[in-house]
Amino acid sequence: MTRYVIRRLLQAIPLLIIISIIVFAMANALPSGLMGAYESNPNISKEDLVRLQEQLGLNTPVHIKYANWLKNILQGDLGYSLAERRPVKDMISERLPNTLILGLTAFIVSLAIAIPLGIMSARRQYSMFDNVTTTLAFMGQSIPIFWFGLILIIVFSVWLKNPVTQKPLFPGGGMYTIGAPFSIFDRVHHLALPVVMLALVGVAQYMRYLRSSMLDVVHQDYIRTARAKGLSEQTVVNRHAIRNALLPLVTIIGLEIPTLVVGAVFTETIFSWPGMGRLFVNSASLGDYNVVMAIIMLSAIFVIGFNLVTDIAYAFLDPRIQYS
Repeated sequence: MTRYVIRRLLQAIPLLIIISIIVFAMANALPSGLMGAYESNPNISKEDLVRLQEQLGLNTPVHIKYANWLKNILQGDLGYSLAERRPVKDMISERLPNTLILGLTAFIVSLAIAIPLGIMSARRQYSMFDNVTTTLAFMGQSIPIFWFGLILIIVFSVWLKNPVTQKPLFPGGGMYTIGAPFSIFDRVHHLALPVVMLALVGVAQYMRYLRSSMLDVVHQDYIRTARAKGLSEQTVVNRHAIRNALLPLVTIIGLEIPTLVVGAVFTETIFSWPGMGRLFVNSASLGDYNVVMAIIMLSAIFVIGFNLVTDIAYAFLDPRIQYS
């Protein structure tokens, strides 16, 4: 296992270098290039732009610019935001905890709902419960996520009011009430609608995969053998079926977790959540490509890393899988 992990980590190095080349080349190929955040400002003259390019080293050949940028990335320097005029690392360190709060909460809620529903739906195949949950799962995956978020805001922030205070039942945006003292209830109150929006897709996706996997597992020979030994149905399901049925779900989770880090773009934009997704959208619209490139590279690192974690988790869930 150790040799396998080391080999995968070594393979990730050239992959990340290729990704960095593509990301940097795309940013430089845009008409505004890396100076997009300044070129859109009417108060900056052409002379100022030339002077800024010299100060930032952007008038050097592209391969030298890439080498300097990559060297800074390897040293932990993610660059300088031309729009906000401060280090990108500081901006990401401010937004990342907010994204993790939202993403991890939605992730836990999704699994807490999807796993029991998927197991019960598979054990009661073609029953009324199975038909209803499967239909709702298809609806959850079919509904456009941004449309669902807007509907949540209209219903719970515009139409429905608190009967006592006559304020919206749930806030339509933000992470906390501006000017109010810190309160756990206030944070949870603002967290409710974004979590529901994110959890909708998660529950529908995880439940369908787990149901399908469970139906495949419960008809295997070792499950029939376990029942023939006289084990109770609960023991057969919990000890033998669920563990093997989780393998496909682990793959999906391993691919979904990186999105918890880089942010849910639609959710954070619709609910004005100050996280990584909103930072990415704002930076791209302003042409602040240093921030955009840093977020994309961070996303690539987490995708590669969690793919490795997923492969390792396979070996723990299924002893038949061995890496040499």
